[in-house]
Amino acid sequence: MRQPSKIRIGGHPVSGMVRRVRRTADMSQRELADATGLSAALIGAIETGDRTPSLRALQRILGAAGFHLEVVDRGGHVVLPLEVWQDTEDGAGRRYPAHLDTILDPVFGEWWADGFGLTRPPETFRRDRARRDYERQLSKWQVRVAKFRNAPEPRPPLNRQDGDEWADDEGWG
Repeated sequence: MRQPSKIRIGGHPVSGMVRRVRRTADMSQRELADATGLSAALIGAIETGDRTPSLRALQRILGAAGFHLEVVDRGGHVVLPLEVWQDTEDGAGRRYPAHLDTILDPVFGEWWADGFGLTRPPETFRRDRARRDYERQLSKWQVRVAKFRNAPEPRPPLNRQDGDEWADDEGWG
C-alpha cells in the first residue's frame, strides 16, 4: 500500500482531499483534468500521493468542484487578509513589517526619535512588542467585551523593564 501524501490540510492528506472533492463533484479523473486544464496523469498522481499539487493547481481542482480554500484559526474563525494601506511606506519605499501595527499621523511620543527633535514621519509603528500586544488586547476587549459584559479591563504587562518606551505613558510607570 502506498503512503499518502505527506502534505496535509487540516490534518488530512491532500491526496485524500482531492479524491473527496472529485467524488463530491461526481467527476472522473479525466473530467476533472478537462475542467482544470491539468493532465489526467497529474490528477491521478496527486490522488495516489505520488505528486503534491502546487497551490495554483489545488485551487483549480477545488474550483472545478465548487470549493475554495480558506484560512481558519484554532477557534474556527475565517482569517481575513491584512489590509495594505496605500502610500504607507518608509523612506526607502518599503512597507512596514506586517507584524507591527502601523500608526498613521503619529502624535508626540509615538515615534522613537521624538526625543531627538527630528521631524516626525507621516506614519510609523510600535517596536515594543509588549505594548503592541497590550494595545491589541485592549482594543479587542473594548470592541467585543466591554459593550456586552462587565468584564475587567486588560492589565498592562507586568514584565516591563525600566526605560521601556512606554513605561511612563498614561500613568503606568
